[in-house]
Amino acid sequence: MNGTRVNGTWLGIGCGIAAGALWGLVFLAPELVRDFTPLQLAAGRYLAYGLFAAVLVVPRWRGLRVGMGRAEWWALVRLSLLGNILYYALLATAVQVGGMAMTSLVIGFLPVAVTVIGSRDHGAVPIRRLVPSLALGGAGILCIGWESLGGAASGPRTAQILGLACAVGALASWTAYAVSNSRWLGRLHHVSAHDWSLLTGVVTGLQAVALAVPAFLMAQDHHGTGAWLHFTGVVAGVAVLASIVGNALWNRMSRLLPLTLTGQMILFETLFALLYGFLWERRLPTVMEIAAIVCVIGSVLTCVAVHRPKPGRAEDGRVLASV
Repeated sequence: MNGTRVNGTWLGIGCGIAAGALWGLVFLAPELVRDFTPLQLAAGRYLAYGLFAAVLVVPRWRGLRVGMGRAEWWALVRLSLLGNILYYALLATAVQVGGMAMTSLVIGFLPVAVTVIGSRDHGAVPIRRLVPSLALGGAGILCIGWESLGGAASGPRTAQILGLACAVGALASWTAYAVSNSRWLGRLHHVSAHDWSLLTGVVTGLQAVALAVPAFLMAQDHHGTGAWLHFTGVVAGVAVLASIVGNALWNRMSRLLPLTLTGQMILFETLFALLYGFLWERRLPTVMEIAAIVCVIGSVLTCVAVHRPKPGRAEDGRVLASV
């Protein structure tokens, strides 16, 4: 039995790493389409997400609707708003106004927030055993932002404050989403993690329709055909890779790992965002950035070690649910 749980833990960690690799791409998207507003980017991404999700849901709809009641649909509305529409609009604004480094730094504290909240769950690993992992994660995030924040003061003070406020708002929004989504997946045994992700996409797409009206019809800027094609390619790519595939992997992981370990998996989003930044800027990491990578990896490994089941004892955290 312990062997099955250990295998499930490592599978969950693998899904979390893969989700982080795909989610790291969303930090690059605002840089790729800087001529478009954050609202346009969020609306475009989630319109594409909703369209792709709807196409995939249609063949499965008859079986899915049986297990979906009013409570589940309202949960999807809240989760879609918190984890997608509101979060990404705030994130994109923070990147374009305050910079990618500052935004990565603030969002990097997601693991701490989620892990601390998860430590209050019944049967969870006590917070005192998670202190080394949280300390390493925090040190890694501080290393990431040390040099970049030192050079961020060149922009207007108002822009820096607005960017920071948006980044903190994105942090709060996604923390609420991660905790609530994990708990819903823990009780939804009749809906697979992938189907839950697709249904989230459909609801998000409907919300994005309302967002698209002010985002596109009321915009003052005018773009050429080439710019629109480029924008469409970026939002479609992010929708498929980050939203469809990444969210499915994250939901699968959320059913395999306790919330205290799930929180640590968010570090991989920051880590991969950093690595993509190196590739985009065509440079090697600095000493502080290498230190950050080492701290992030150490944080996750330390957290995994704490969650390893001991012989003769039940594993801490959530009982694994079938998908």
